[in-house]
Amino acid sequence: MSVQLKPSEIVRRLSEHVIGQEAAKRTLAVAIYAHYRRMAANAGADEVELTKSNILLIGPTGSGKTLLCDTLARILDVPFVTADATSLAQTQFVGDEIEAILHRLLDRANGDIARAQRGIVFVDEVDKLKAIGGQARATSGESVQHALLKIMEGSPVRLKDGQHIDTGNILFICGGAFVGLDHILTRTHTFGFISATGGDDQQILERLNARVKPTDLLEFGLIPEFAGRLPIVTRLHELTQEMLVRILTEPKNALYRQFKAMLGADGVDLQIAPAVFDQMAELAIEYKAGARSLRGIFEEMMTDVMYAVPDNPGIRKVVIRSLFERAEIIGAGPGAT
Repeated sequence: MSVQLKPSEIVRRLSEHVIGQEAAKRTLAVAIYAHYRRMAANAGADEVELTKSNILLIGPTGSGKTLLCDTLARILDVPFVTADATSLAQTQFVGDEIEAILHRLLDRANGDIARAQRGIVFVDEVDKLKAIGGQARATSGESVQHALLKIMEGSPVRLKDGQHIDTGNILFICGGAFVGLDHILTRTHTFGFISATGGDDQQILERLNARVKPTDLLEFGLIPEFAGRLPIVTRLHELTQEMLVRILTEPKNALYRQFKAMLGADGVDLQIAPAVFDQMAELAIEYKAGARSLRGIFEEMMTDVMYAVPDNPGIRKVVIRSLFERAEIIGAGPGAT
């Protein structure tokens, strides 16, 4: 496991796969570095025990929360699983579902408990565990927060098969869109704004004033104990059209690179005009699903091409000039479309 990676190296590696969200990358990188340094320090220390700091990612759907966590786990070579807080809230047996999360983490570690105990669990949509429409906190949501709290703060958990897994060193990252939090921040920060003097660093002051406080999370609907187990909070911003275009083309596993490689294996050169990526990004923004909708748009565009290529070994080039026009297939036999 690459636990010796410096924060700057973690950010560099993240940037190979994740476009934008620079502030969130830096916060995550520092938190990850500190987390594994804490584990190493606790292993050799008798006097001082360093406590774990779990992480909360706040950002709209499709802004890259899951991708960031998954990429982190691959960089660090640790087991990684995701869970959906909404699903947990809809079950009558929350304890069983949470145990299933730990079972999946153990499976990802190929049954190696020691390795599973150094893994990462991402719990998405924790904002859905809040009160609904100003009513008292939803019982199901609050009970899930309490159930998650037990494993997030670190404790031995006995699985049904008799094995024990200690969650003390498992890093929990929670995520959610937290729609409406900005209204709370606007109101609460009006009273708690930190003013600047001549010698103050304006960037530091702006960061402090934009910070999500524990009291903001409590007003949103998280219970104090749960919010307290998420001391590191960072925000992801909505993706712009330019960022969506870069996501399609720049990362190591960008969709354009994937399809170019697939067709290249059949000796076919795929060429897509820059305007097409702009059109796909515009559609993704219209769908309001961020980067999540890009694959579906790309797959639909490529359907006719992927259908034609296997039947026509003479195809040598495919040119796509518009998302709304048929692709130009060059070198095809009479059966091509």
